Amino acid sequence: MSGRRVVVFPSAAELGPALAHLVASRADKALLDHGRFSLGLSGGSLVSMLSKELPALPDLDCSHWLAGFCDERLVPFDDGESTYGLYKNQLFSKINIPDSGVLAIDPSLSVQECAEDYARKLKEAFPKEDIPVFDLLLLGMGPDGHTCSLFPDHPLLEETQKIVAPIGDSPKPPPQRVTMTFPMVNLARCVVFVSTGGSKAPVLKQVLEGGEGPALPAARVVPSQGELFWLIDEPAAASLTLQVERPGSAAKL
Repeated sequence: MSGRRVVVFPSAAELGPALAHLVASRADKALLDHGRFSLGLSGGSLVSMLSKELPALPDLDCSHWLAGFCDERLVPFDDGESTYGLYKNQLFSKINIPDSGVLAIDPSLSVQECAEDYARKLKEAFPKEDIPVFDLLLLGMGPDGHTCSLFPDHPLLEETQKIVAPIGDSPKPPPQRVTMTFPMVNLARCVVFVSTGGSKAPVLKQVLEGGEGPALPAARVVPSQGELFWLIDEPAAASLTLQVERPGSAAKL
């Protein structure tokens, strides 16, 4: 990997535009390199941030984008917990990504079948790769240090065979989900965590600087060949002692 970069912004308002520019720059790079940009999306605050900032970019062309989901809740698309449903209503309707460019789960299946079906869809979308390699994964982190639907002390943390796994006992509702696993997450060309707010400060310190006990799930995201960014705001960075970057909202990352 090319090293971890921890980049601090005064607030989420300044972070958002920098994130959008980072997405656009990695999209341009991927399109030049292999004619398509593959993006893995996560839920939470990322939905509103991306839905505000990406459409505001001038001349953004998403016609050759492929969007997947780093994890997804097994609920109908019109349920407020559906990550796909939120992006469909708030972002996809504002950009020119084709319907065929969005890889969604089939929520009518059982959680086991859903994970197998989504893994098949991903492999079909990346036919030349044994494990799909996304150009960019956007991840969040919970106050317990989970990312995707990979929770502390859960057996899925040790999954090595599946690229997408079912989880039927999520500590955070809804309980049934499907999630990318570490083998696929850590093959991505670029991984960007976004973490904001003072409530994240204690766990962010543990993830980025280490602590007692086993590494939290977010700390186990270490791309083998790719870039790793942590984009955070000052409240989230309050407890950090490591060296960080503070480039301002006009930063080119």
